[in-house]
Amino acid sequence: MSENKKTPRNILFILTDDQGAWAMHCAGNDDIITPNLDRLAASGTRYENFYCVSPVCSPARASILTGKIPSEHGIHDWLDKGLIDENCCSDDLLAAFADDDPPFDYRWPKHALKGDRAIRYLDGHRTFTEVLKENGYTCGISGKWHIGAAEQPQAGMEDFWKTLAIGGGDYYFQVVLEDGKMRPLPGRYITDYITDNALEFLETRDRSKPFCLCVNYTAPHSPWSEGSHPEEYMSLYRGLPFDSIPEEPPHKWSPGADKTWAEWSSVPHPGVRFIRAKYAPIRETWSEYRKESLTGYFAAVTAMDAQVGRLLDRLEADGIADDTLVVFTSDNGSNMGHHGIFGKGNGTYPVNMYETSTCVPAIFSCPGTVPAGRVLPNIRSHYDLFETLLDFVGIDFEKSPDMPGESFAEELRGGGSPDQSDAVVFDEYGGTRMISTRDPSGRKKLVWRGEDGPNEFYDLTSDPGERINLIDDPSRSAEIGALKKRLTEWFDRYVDPRFDGSKEDVRGKGQIDSHTFIK
Repeated sequence: MSENKKTPRNILFILTDDQGAWAMHCAGNDDIITPNLDRLAASGTRYENFYCVSPVCSPARASILTGKIPSEHGIHDWLDKGLIDENCCSDDLLAAFADDDPPFDYRWPKHALKGDRAIRYLDGHRTFTEVLKENGYTCGISGKWHIGAAEQPQAGMEDFWKTLAIGGGDYYFQVVLEDGKMRPLPGRYITDYITDNALEFLETRDRSKPFCLCVNYTAPHSPWSEGSHPEEYMSLYRGLPFDSIPEEPPHKWSPGADKTWAEWSSVPHPGVRFIRAKYAPIRETWSEYRKESLTGYFAAVTAMDAQVGRLLDRLEADGIADDTLVVFTSDNGSNMGHHGIFGKGNGTYPVNMYETSTCVPAIFSCPGTVPAGRVLPNIRSHYDLFETLLDFVGIDFEKSPDMPGESFAEELRGGGSPDQSDAVVFDEYGGTRMISTRDPSGRKKLVWRGEDGPNEFYDLTSDPGERINLIDDPSRSAEIGALKKRLTEWFDRYVDPRFDGSKEDVRGKGQIDSHTFIK
């Protein structure tokens, strides 16, 4: 531990949904308004090259908690089923399930929850919150869970469990856990509701104990269209050209790339089939769709930013800001027109591993312990967080050999960084795997989908926008071969054969149970 650095006790872990690393003003985006994220970054350290473990929500979230890759915990796609037991639903939800033509707002909950049975995907996998609980912490969650059995307190967070039934969904008609029942929350903006519950935890917690609170927003996940977010935030962006994201035609792997605009606009995004019908009527042009989506996305970020401000204000009012490590990150990135894609890894098929899908915001703040106003280019991953968080608050634990991460707690404290002269990070989404490296020769990235491909190799030093696929360049074959060998050896080391994603037919359309995926 660095000299003159104390060990803070508390952790406030803020996790957003589908927020790219680019979607913050402090990251250089002049279009987006994020005063509280900027405030957080100014008080702490922001990472420029922080990666998710999988560019889709459920596997990414499970990996954050367990420190394991999807091919170890078995969640490879967003969970379409296994969310809750249907019998925990409120009477009005059950009535809607029995109605052949329920009111519109009940249709997506009916699709997602009717006949569902809870699957506890994390059973048998230790979470960092469980380790904290074992060491005297009060642990809780407010917001999105989306890792199965959302009505059942688990993962060491039994002290305060205020979750949502579904992963994404309507911002004004979420299904939430209240008094042991999953019930709809009509007319309440879910971002504000999640913050209200988080503030309740901070108010009612046992102040004799340290705490870890996970605040999991659904923002800025779709929907993004008119009416999906408060007008005070939508009006900030309506009519902007969004110069920070140049307009591009649909990517060749997008769901409707080979269709006319009218045909394309009727192709539903996975997981929001019914919501889109409410919020996204057919637009006349791709350009109009782009601007409307960016308006909603940016509004969702700014609305969430305001709620982060409420949390930071509470820490300061309670006099515990310098005794609390605040972590801000997102489950995965998102393309919002980047590469002609609207969505994350499953915004295309084959699923993609673009930097805009895999790189996430990462801000760590603890005044007096984490250096303020620092921006680090170091390459880190969500699978490093388990060990880092426990190390940072001074908890020893026996690390399992199937955990690939390493602690960067000393780096956070301002001490020396582990050697980054040969930095490497890995990602996976089903059978698609990625290795990204930095060494004295520069940044390189290989995306491997098997011998039949399509495979990709990018020189990120000369081509940071990933525009030139060099996979067939004979002059790069030695580099590609070396990365392929390193990729194979790493996954061979960590994959549990029972959950090997390369053996599953994952298409980005949702997961039903341990080995069933929507085609």
